[in-house]
Amino acid sequence: MDKQYDRFIETQIKDIFEEFPALAIDGLKAIGKTVSSKRIARTVYELDRTRDLEFIENDIERLSSDEKPVLIDEWKNVPSTWDYVRRAVDDGAPAGSYLLTGSTSDSDVNVHSGAGRILRLRMFPLSLAERALVTPSVSLRTLLQSNTPFSTHIQGESGLTFSDYIHEIISSGLPEIRQYSDARRPKMFKSYIDNMLSHEFKQQGVTIRQPTTLRRWLTSYAAATATDASYSEILDAGTAGISDKPAYKTTISYREALTNLWMLDEIPPWIEGENYFSRLKQTPKHYLADPAISAHLLGLNTSILSGRDKVTNKIQTVFDKKYGSITGRLFESLMQLSLRVYAEANDAQLYFLRTYDGSHEIDFILQQDDKVIAIEVKLSISITNEDVTHLQWLRSQMGERLTDALIITTGPLAYRRSDGIIVVPAGLLTA
Repeated sequence: MDKQYDRFIETQIKDIFEEFPALAIDGLKAIGKTVSSKRIARTVYELDRTRDLEFIENDIERLSSDEKPVLIDEWKNVPSTWDYVRRAVDDGAPAGSYLLTGSTSDSDVNVHSGAGRILRLRMFPLSLAERALVTPSVSLRTLLQSNTPFSTHIQGESGLTFSDYIHEIISSGLPEIRQYSDARRPKMFKSYIDNMLSHEFKQQGVTIRQPTTLRRWLTSYAAATATDASYSEILDAGTAGISDKPAYKTTISYREALTNLWMLDEIPPWIEGENYFSRLKQTPKHYLADPAISAHLLGLNTSILSGRDKVTNKIQTVFDKKYGSITGRLFESLMQLSLRVYAEANDAQLYFLRTYDGSHEIDFILQQDDKVIAIEVKLSISITNEDVTHLQWLRSQMGERLTDALIITTGPLAYRRSDGIIVVPAGLLTA
């Protein structure tokens, strides 16, 4: 890759290695796991390379004498490495000894889970802050550390425009794909998705009898981005006009396989209190791991997403009567990706909020222990009082238990409104 990116996860790895002997990094293919891990490791084995594979298959004990940390990249190519590291931890391996990476979650019943020995950490595609488009000025960590709600001073100016954010949706947070030109990137995505739906599925032992139907289901899932559409609704949309629809059990296998490949990224609902059973009855909010993948599957490009009416010159985005603008939902997906990265960096969790009667909805709730930040996302340059109605409602319900509230925009300035709510351009927000 031509460009190297500073990733928040690298700081997390170093911090964890001060105390823990072994760490596994999970995440989507081409996400940058190997690049970031190599910056930390002293010894590297890439098990998708024949030479390194043969070394480890024939002399796995060498891992004990190699200079630490030892990186075992794509460890599932030699599953015994996982058990070797687990036993090494049991035998007293010092902190910062082993780093394992993989592109599928561990579904092999013959491999020990590693619970209590190997800590697992999720890596996501590049957040906006990691893409280094502008210098961020609003830190979620600073807001979370504040002991006086709605008081942190906010300022900053961004040179990013609406068109820049549309370009970021299309450009991808996968470094290996992001480096290509706008003309070549669609071909790379096609190859990437084709490989995932054929080769990667086979590696998980999943047989796809109707590959066209699988692709249509995934495309339908992409169309449901930033919604809580039911799985039956997604299936119906993806198989419209097909008489021989796949069985419900088949679509469950699709979801499981895609989840194991870190392709699906769903956000659970947030319910204050202990009504966990009610929470489980709510449908999660759907996202693919990278909004650029959703855009590619839907055949959307920058021209379509930011098209203007020839007469009025106003932006005319693709609109769905039930779920709204696909441009707005893909922008929300871009922010979901970024917020997941920022949440991980702060040991926080990300949720969405919707009341049972649908009268109030907030795009994201970021929670770190008893600290709660409410976040709305708007594909607009300026903010009106109507745009902050739901944030004000939540504040009236929670009072000082709500740490802060902010609304993310495509505008130029970061500031705190007179009602206390933060307005921040997407590019200025960081962990």
